[in-house]
Amino acid sequence: MDFKFNGKSTKVQQLAEYIQDALAANELTVGEKIPSINHLSRQFSVSRDTVFKALSDLRERGVIDAIHGKNYFVASHTKNILLLLDEYSPFKEVLHTILVSRLPKSYKIDLWFHQYNEHLFNNIVHESIGRYNKYLVMNYDNEKFSDVLSKIDKKKLLLLDFGKFDKDGYSYVCQDFDNGLYDALATIKSELGKYKKLIFVLNKFHKHPQSSKAAFSNFCLDNHFEFGILDEILEKTTVQKNYFYLVIKQEDVVEIVKQGNIEGLKPRKDYGLLAYNENPFFEVIQNGIASIGIDWHEMGKIAAEFVLNNHAIQTYLPTVIKKRDSF
Repeated sequence: MDFKFNGKSTKVQQLAEYIQDALAANELTVGEKIPSINHLSRQFSVSRDTVFKALSDLRERGVIDAIHGKNYFVASHTKNILLLLDEYSPFKEVLHTILVSRLPKSYKIDLWFHQYNEHLFNNIVHESIGRYNKYLVMNYDNEKFSDVLSKIDKKKLLLLDFGKFDKDGYSYVCQDFDNGLYDALATIKSELGKYKKLIFVLNKFHKHPQSSKAAFSNFCLDNHFEFGILDEILEKTTVQKNYFYLVIKQEDVVEIVKQGNIEGLKPRKDYGLLAYNENPFFEVIQNGIASIGIDWHEMGKIAAEFVLNNHAIQTYLPTVIKKRDSF
């Protein structure tokens, strides 16, 4: 494996990552002796202290061990995991945190975000093929399976979150943005009945599946609720009394609360507010903002089970509502 230091992290971190990658590629096997500190110092043109700290880091992870503080050897198989998500959000951080906490330290997780950029998504996947033991991937599109993923061994790939496409033979843990939304709203049907109109705020350019609009509309029609769909909440938007707002973007949640405050309106008392996907600040804003979505802790746990147990997983997580004092 070719190796050159860069300015992205410390030399200790980079050297430790390089050695762990080499172990994952089976360049050294369990029980085999690792080259000496002096040898590695000369090989990579770094100080003995840098090498010692890198090896100490790997020893802490349980990847290597040493006899009498020297003569390092491979202690366990190291595993490289690719976690490819769409974009950063607090609930994606929950997924990553749970995954890290449930895997041994000898498992190295590379976290990437494709930012819904198809070219970037394809490049990351292409560059990753053959380098990882498991691939945990949020597909680029909810409606279409990305062709590049077919190059990954099915047994090594777990599809996350999106999944309204043929997943035959693949492991997945997804959410249903259509029936799941419909069924979750049905659990608060009686509360929704007191509102004059239900509003779904989802921008037509947002990557949240647009099919959710049809599910929302069908729910309202089936239950005889007056409803509407907005692209977004703007500064000139007036929050209406006795309206209920189901909101995708967290920026729009903030804007609704701001506009309501300007107009002297409060969640629950004057209007209803339900935000998509949990966020820590929902517990403290106003008297609490209710949220709707899947359990990202559970997704992290299932992803860790897939990595550790090599069992096929095919499941949809239920969409649930975390009630707070906003409707």
